[in-house]
Amino acid sequence: MFQFQLDATCGTARAGSLTLPHGAVRTPAFMPVGTHGVVRGLHPADVRRTGAQIVLANTYHLHLRPGEGVVESMGGLHAFSGWSGPMLTDSGGFQVFSLEGLRTITEEGVVFTSHVDGSLRTLTPERATEIQAMLGADIAMAFDHVVPGQAPYQLACEGMERTLRWLHRCRAEHERIQAGASAPTQALWPIIQGGTFEDLRRRSLEGILQQGAWTGIAIGGLSVGESKAVMHRILEDLEPDMSPSIPRYLMGVGFPPDLLEGVARGVDLFDCVAATRNGRHGTAWLPTGRVNVRSAAFKGSRAALDGECDCETCTTFPRGYLRHLFMVEDMLGLRLVSIHNIRFLIRLAEQARERIFDGTFDHWHRGWLDRYHRGHK
Repeated sequence: MFQFQLDATCGTARAGSLTLPHGAVRTPAFMPVGTHGVVRGLHPADVRRTGAQIVLANTYHLHLRPGEGVVESMGGLHAFSGWSGPMLTDSGGFQVFSLEGLRTITEEGVVFTSHVDGSLRTLTPERATEIQAMLGADIAMAFDHVVPGQAPYQLACEGMERTLRWLHRCRAEHERIQAGASAPTQALWPIIQGGTFEDLRRRSLEGILQQGAWTGIAIGGLSVGESKAVMHRILEDLEPDMSPSIPRYLMGVGFPPDLLEGVARGVDLFDCVAATRNGRHGTAWLPTGRVNVRSAAFKGSRAALDGECDCETCTTFPRGYLRHLFMVEDMLGLRLVSIHNIRFLIRLAEQARERIFDGTFDHWHRGWLDRYHRGHK
């Protein structure tokens, strides 16, 4: 149930097929983020119509509300959320380590203060693994120590080494839980850390591979304050040493140019909250850059938001109407632009896959990026 087949390559860019218990995912692919078990403001049917194949949910937030026990009692995350396709849950590491001043880190785990009710909580590698097992997504992420993008070498090294030690504990707990099931129901994926330092990233990857075989691997701790050039350099440095036989997931990265730059460097899976967050604030992505739907230039316009897009927003409603919805503060506007932004990223990944198959990805993606950046400026 956890298989990856590499279907085609074009330079470093890859197209593959990932088989999971709840379905198949054709890569490269963008995963919409359903933080609380819902892609903000959208019905699962809306998400399906965007072409989404897999959705991400947030362990930290679901642990706090409604609690993993509630989700499990309601049949697990798929039944709870109404999404029948593949799902991935993060470990909560990023959210916990973002609580500066509200958490204490020890070798055992992290003690933190809930931002919801002020209660004191503890998240350990074992606990994060157990919570994700109770949520029941197809893929669970290992609990990692995330450091800021500009972290000094010593702090980045400390986080990387602790992540490796915690990975060993996550794997032991995951195997214990899966041993009690009639068949494997969830995969555990490790996370490469190491800040902006190539030698630490390579040591992280080596340490992960020394712990055994994996069905997928993630690259974490990027797009957290470092420059795009640094992120690209890290991906390029890691790529030759990463196994071609398992999918590669770049965590928290999903603006349109970043997705294509990642695909060009061998990444298969992406996620980011920006599609819906931008949509709720009236920012739409187009092949020529971003636009503000509230713009006075949209008033009375009968043109589609994006004449090249096949989403239900672009094929049904003109720009003038979308602007009207935002000006009168109707929630439909937020939903429609969010739908477009998600479809925009998913369609971009689909186009990249097609170009990998026909061998034109490199030329096509450079042209696409040039057009986007020129339009954005």
